[in-house]
Amino acid sequence: MKAFTKRTYGGPEVLQLEEVEMPTVKDHSILVKVMANSANPADWHILRGKPFFARLSFGLFKPKEPILGSDFAGIIKEIGNGVKDFKVGDHVFGEMLGGGAFAEYACVPTEVCAKIPEHIDFPIMASIPVAGLTAYQALITHGKIKAGESVLINGASGGVGHFAVQLAKAYGAKVTAVCSLRNTDFVRSLGADKIIAYDKTNIHQYKDNYDLVIDTHGNLTHSDYKRMGKRGVMVGFTTMKHMFSVLMSNAISKFPLTQFTAQANSDDLNILASLVQEGKIKIHLENTYPYTKIPEAITFIEQMRTRGKVAMVWEI
Repeated sequence: MKAFTKRTYGGPEVLQLEEVEMPTVKDHSILVKVMANSANPADWHILRGKPFFARLSFGLFKPKEPILGSDFAGIIKEIGNGVKDFKVGDHVFGEMLGGGAFAEYACVPTEVCAKIPEHIDFPIMASIPVAGLTAYQALITHGKIKAGESVLINGASGGVGHFAVQLAKAYGAKVTAVCSLRNTDFVRSLGADKIIAYDKTNIHQYKDNYDLVIDTHGNLTHSDYKRMGKRGVMVGFTTMKHMFSVLMSNAISKFPLTQFTAQANSDDLNILASLVQEGKIKIHLENTYPYTKIPEAITFIEQMRTRGKVAMVWEI
């Protein structure tokens, strides 16, 4: 089968489209014919081996997993022993955070998969797992948002942010979104009640107060969280120095601030799939690439100016 491999750390130029061995289906797993992927910042962080401490998980001197990629959607071709809730032919989507998704076939544990609703395209569903789960768990699992509460979402136009705005609205929250001036119309179309353009208003001096502050961009300081929120969730970070600065400040503070990495699970994926089916979440695809241009897709999202998501298609 064809797959994009990385034999060394580096930029998108180190990715090679190669013929590799087909994965063997394992117990409690499914073999999926991949129809679409999406690209995430996590992919290029893993590709470059940055931040460096992440190499303790992904390989110190060279990548442990040669095939890049997390998000996928496709068709089940084989099921392993112990699989009960899926059958051959089912359309599924899910996440392989350890890699292996940028390939024609992937062997995936059923616990990180869910079925695709009828009549929803593969590229749409492939764009949900990493970004959608991160937004959902930031708001619901860790942010504990309730109907009627107010939430500030910093970085509202990107992959995670554009999910977060829609999810917050779906759960009855009042949303103030922070984005660039050029993205205000886009973010307004997602349902934001109020928009702050960071290139016109200095968010580090902004004084309104919210029940929950979510930072998907990663540039809020600890004092920003305390000034603007009753509680906070830190999703992204611009630099390791900045992240440690926020977490060190929080270690000596009583402010309820959570920093987390999203965990894939079927329950949350099923909830997201239902919200898509009900029309409460609409995925915005800024670009869709053929699989042969996966390195180009990684280059595009690495510029950190993507509205919504970028998908890559293996078959049309």
